[in-house]
Amino acid sequence: MNFNIRMGIPEMQELWLDLQEKYRSGNIKKKEEQLYKKWGKALKLLSADPGYPSLQTHEIEPLSRRYGMKVWQSYLENKTSGAMRMYWVYGPDQKDITIIGLEPHPEDKKNGAYDRISLSDLSKKSYCISSGSKIIINVKETKDKLWSYRL
Repeated sequence: MNFNIRMGIPEMQELWLDLQEKYRSGNIKKKEEQLYKKWGKALKLLSADPGYPSLQTHEIEPLSRRYGMKVWQSYLENKTSGAMRMYWVYGPDQKDITIIGLEPHPEDKKNGAYDRISLSDLSKKSYCISSGSKIIINVKETKDKLWSYRL
């Protein structure tokens, strides 16, 4: 089953579109480009199979309690200092996954480490990214203008 990938608002939506615009225009910094490519690859895998082994998807209970629904963490990278993780939920519709956070892995899992993670809102107004060989952004707030970009 393929899932539609949505970006939580406002943070994830703004970050994704900023990285995409910089990449397209050639004005992206090396670290931003690395993040964009790793995130794009992880989104493709997540869309096809949230349980894909390299994503190492698992629930983060402190975030689930805080958000009021199950919040999942998937890896963008592993075994590196400050390895990035994306946080996501199922919804708002049945075949949707919404990315609500993107942060380095908390080094200290104790003392409220997950309390410091910023989470975006879940909304049907968020941008919908459908993954496959292309990442397609359906911008609902600008009269369904459609962009696509091949990673």
